[in-house]
Amino acid sequence: QVQLVESGGGLVQPGGSLRLSCVASGSIFSTYVMAWYRQAPGKQRELVSSITSGGSTVNYKDSVKGRFTISRDNAKNTVYLQMNSLKPEDTAVYYCRGVGPNGVVWGLGTQVTVSS
Repeated sequence: QVQLVESGGGLVQPGGSLRLSCVASGSIFSTYVMAWYRQAPGKQRELVSSITSGGSTVNYKDSVKGRFTISRDNAKNTVYLQMNSLKPEDTAVYYCRGVGPNGVVWGLGTQVTVSS
């Protein structure tokens, strides 16, 4: 079973940048469709961005288009989320999710706080 571990969160000022990483254990990461979700306090978890197994197709939530970039390196079993021009409303716990032959797997999340 694939396991996911996120890192890269932290406190950043508005307008700043962070790069989140999600490392997967197991040898079948390259078959997984990967996505980043986020959940702010008192709100439902929402899809931020997704990327197909080969990386050819990506999708973004409207509010992050032009600011966030998802990418993956299948040789390193890692998916990334580059976040630029961060806003206070981007504050949330960010989760990595994978969908593949063994079903759906989630990471435990990493906190992103955007505040001056």
